[in-house]
Amino acid sequence: MRTFVTGGSGFLGREMIRALIERGHTVRAIARSPKSEAAVKAAGAEAVSGDLDDVESMQKGMDGCDWVIHCAAHTEEWDSDENFWRVNVTGTENAMAAARGARVRRFVLISSEAVLCDGKPIIDADETRPLPEKPLPGYPFSKGECERRVRAASNADFQTVVVRPRYIWGRNDTAVLSKIIEGIKGGRFKWVGGGRYLTSTTHVANACEGAILAAEKGKPGEVYFVTDGPPVEFRSFLTELLKTQRREAPTGAVPFGVAWAAATVTEGLWRLLGKKSVPPATKISIALMGQQVTVKDDKARRELGYVGRVSREEGLAELARLPPVVPL
Repeated sequence: MRTFVTGGSGFLGREMIRALIERGHTVRAIARSPKSEAAVKAAGAEAVSGDLDDVESMQKGMDGCDWVIHCAAHTEEWDSDENFWRVNVTGTENAMAAARGARVRRFVLISSEAVLCDGKPIIDADETRPLPEKPLPGYPFSKGECERRVRAASNADFQTVVVRPRYIWGRNDTAVLSKIIEGIKGGRFKWVGGGRYLTSTTHVANACEGAILAAEKGKPGEVYFVTDGPPVEFRSFLTELLKTQRREAPTGAVPFGVAWAAATVTEGLWRLLGKKSVPPATKISIALMGQQVTVKDDKARRELGYVGRVSREEGLAELARLPPVVPL
């Protein structure tokens, strides 16, 4: 099997490359810079020079591949709507155009529970829950539109499948965990509502397992949630996660309503002033980390044979043995 990975230099992409190689795949990955090229080569893939704007380069890289696993996305909590659309929607359209041109059989989109995010809690959602009429702007809106287009593109010759991990974590996390630690170091992190609510999580190895199974067995045009299993209290989980980094969890808390109001005000001010830095509080971080977000992965377990082979306990123990993601 030959597989092409986008976003291969990122947290999930690097682990995806390794997981595919462990299963005997030959892997190619797009690389837009020397740093990205070094990262995908270190993970074991052949680097293909280009980016999501370069359909021709991607198509050449995808030539002879059986699958494309599209991990690349703009996941920042704050940026212009134009940048989110350019990467998440137009970039995905370009990746699909390249895959069709290369006659790739299967295209797997890595999506997120964030497509359901409209500011309200997400409680035990499954794949039958419709996308909200008014999602939060930025990442949730653009990824929801991305999903619609990927699912609509599926046909007998070009089969597409969507996988939604919730809160990816684990070894070599250069995404969420490092940002949380930087927020704590800067005194900006507080427990919204005390943090005593449930959350679903997905170890990075389990996210890879789900994506590969979706490529192998997923029904064309379908969506699959994957998680670590039953939900866990957010505060307890994050406290244990921080312990693996030799860091104590903060104690400060703020009511949800106060945090939401602060995010509304600061986001409005940042837009008015045209500031490009991340506001002190954002709606997406509060909506996804400041209240219950739980999803059900029964469909993936039933249809794909998904197991979630790395438990939270195993993932935390592994992190505790590794150097911290942010140096002490």
